[in-house]
Amino acid sequence: MIENWLLELLLAIGRFFIHPLFYLFLLLTLAYGYFRIKRERKSFHVRVQDIYNEMKFTYTKGLLIGCIASLVLFGIGLSLPFGTIVLLTTVTALLGFTFQLRWLSAAFSIGITLFATAIITNVDAGGFEQFFVGLSETSYSSLSIVAGLMIIAEGVLIYRTAYQNTSPFLKTSTRGLPIGTHVANRTWMLPLLFLVPGGTLTSTLPWWPILTINGEPFLLMFIPFFIGFHQRVQGSLPQESIKVTGHRVIWLGVLTLFLSVVSIWFTVAAFIAIIIAIVGREFITIRQRVNDKSAAFYFSKRDQGLMVLGILPQSPAERMNLQVGEMVTKVNGHAVKTVEEFYQSVQKNRAFCKLEVIGFNGEIRFVQRALYEGEHHELGILFVVDEKKWEIEAV
Repeated sequence: MIENWLLELLLAIGRFFIHPLFYLFLLLTLAYGYFRIKRERKSFHVRVQDIYNEMKFTYTKGLLIGCIASLVLFGIGLSLPFGTIVLLTTVTALLGFTFQLRWLSAAFSIGITLFATAIITNVDAGGFEQFFVGLSETSYSSLSIVAGLMIIAEGVLIYRTAYQNTSPFLKTSTRGLPIGTHVANRTWMLPLLFLVPGGTLTSTLPWWPILTINGEPFLLMFIPFFIGFHQRVQGSLPQESIKVTGHRVIWLGVLTLFLSVVSIWFTVAAFIAIIIAIVGREFITIRQRVNDKSAAFYFSKRDQGLMVLGILPQSPAERMNLQVGEMVTKVNGHAVKTVEEFYQSVQKNRAFCKLEVIGFNGEIRFVQRALYEGEHHELGILFVVDEKKWEIEAV
């Protein structure tokens, strides 16, 4: 008995690594990185993160949450037919090719899958049902419960990781002045474990699996589930704005999950849950955009000092623990308001640099460091200024 379960678990892991989405998103994340670098070079003539940043982020940041979600799914014995998983894979791939990462929210990918399942199984759809094996056996309650869990997972991932290494770039305001903006284009890969009817495993426990299909034997299947996120921030610090979004998404997931559980007894609640998830997720996005656009530009030229828009990795500025959003007011004892003044002050002492910085709490602190020949882009700080000569300069 145990040997059968261990063998099936090994087969499930093998199925994970031959899943087409696993390799498709390897290519897509490289493409996302390529377009990010083009945008950054247009603004600063230098890339911030390398082209593999999106790939490394996608395949590492969601592993823990995915394992926790898999334990929950396995604990309740939630099962989906093979055809439903294939349909979800197809929907996810199509959404990935749009390059609009916000459409990869679990609310949209699973929501579209649920409605497509209902249409295919209730309308004469030609050979679709033959291609998606077992699709007509789909439990709408199970699918909506997965949606609720994944939206909660999405919110947690947004809150904990989406603000990390956001990409800065410059845009022109309605007054013709350059302003700094940060964008978070993120995807996460979550390994999810499902019970799929049609295998050889059976349960001897009377209370497990809780959500199963007609008591059939089943097999185990790990699938890579991808979640996407997109948010632009220009009216506040990226971390502040993105964490607020993450908090809202978590509560949306809780509401969706509650209605999905109700659907175990009232099937229509599954559709209500998905509609609320889709509308709610879009409302969260629109509300963030409206609030952000109505706020004063955070990354813009200031009367006092220079606002840090970005920090190049592996640069002296990163080793000096400078943070995006801080204000540099003095360099080597000289007050600076322009990048030209900053550059000239740095050049006065090429072996050492001391900065006076106003932190997030409004207090002044000093950072200093020895400088060495050949270090990348001097200090590695990206600023926003309005002098044409320096407006896209990396210092």
